[in-house]
Amino acid sequence: MSDQQLLEVIEKYLNGEMDPDERTKFELLRKENADIDSRIKEHLQFTGLLKQYAERVELENRLNAIHAEIDVHTLKENLMVHPSWVVQLWRHHHSKISVAATIALFVVVSIMFLTGSFNKNETNLVELKNTVNNQSKQIKALSNDIKKNVHVDKYNASGTGFAITSDGLVATNSHVVQGADSVFVQNVDGDSFKAEILYTENDITILKIIDSKFKGLGAIPYTFKRSESDLAENISTFGYPSGKPVYHNGVINAASGLNGDSIHYQVSVPINFGNSGGPLWDSKGNIIGITDAKQGRIEGDHYAIKAKYLLDAIHNIPADSLDEKVSLNKKNALSGLSEDRKLKKEKNYVFMVKVY
Repeated sequence: MSDQQLLEVIEKYLNGEMDPDERTKFELLRKENADIDSRIKEHLQFTGLLKQYAERVELENRLNAIHAEIDVHTLKENLMVHPSWVVQLWRHHHSKISVAATIALFVVVSIMFLTGSFNKNETNLVELKNTVNNQSKQIKALSNDIKKNVHVDKYNASGTGFAITSDGLVATNSHVVQGADSVFVQNVDGDSFKAEILYTENDITILKIIDSKFKGLGAIPYTFKRSESDLAENISTFGYPSGKPVYHNGVINAASGLNGDSIHYQVSVPINFGNSGGPLWDSKGNIIGITDAKQGRIEGDHYAIKAKYLLDAIHNIPADSLDEKVSLNKKNALSGLSEDRKLKKEKNYVFMVKVY
């Protein structure tokens, strides 16, 4: 029997294509002939390696497709320039990062196949096994290191606040920060800064940013209006309901709140939890109030604390709590701008207030 004929018989045997009599006779021949038994084992090993290689190529193609979805260069820039993005990256893409690391492992395996290093030689198989084990250990260590060093941001509650001075005084609602162990404010770019409660009055709290990373804001572009606004006056707000930035506009519906409460306006803009403590602007960009979700007990009714009560709270901050006297901006840089251009300036001075 020629080698080719023997190979065909072995494949027929291994593929289960022999009838029972043929199989019995061939197995008896295999027991009696060590050379045939050796050829069968070699063929089994060879076909097994081919199958493993095919499976790895298929898996590598799938992994490469996933990896192609990741903009590696952009992620690298974001991680280097904006460390706080690491939290968001790990939270939403940790599985893809692991996949990218795994691809490196399979590239090693593929190279060994293509260069012929992965063959029937037992020594090479052992070397491959060691390489795979080492790569797996490195990937596991990298994953553990990321988990250990990346802080997952889990805050208890959130609201909105806005800057009243460029050196880090921020206004919000008192009920937003009530019972807080610590408070952070996060700007529209995702940068977070530690803050402390400076003063509280009439559900208005003034926070002070005390984080060494905070380098100050530019000149505040809006002013603060003490006089009351008229009914039907156009208004807008920007805040963080559900932790995402949202803009709304509307009008003043009533000059008082629930049961004739003179501290609040009733407004048509939606004020949901997370909006509490946000700025309420008139059409010229003046701050005329602070949005207050706590007062929204009746469906469809929304309220904001009038700005004069904010100004009173600022005036009443004890002098010994301040490094210097509060100086509010008196020049409105927003008047005459379209709503979209105003918002581009305004949103940089509005923060998500995170309570821990």
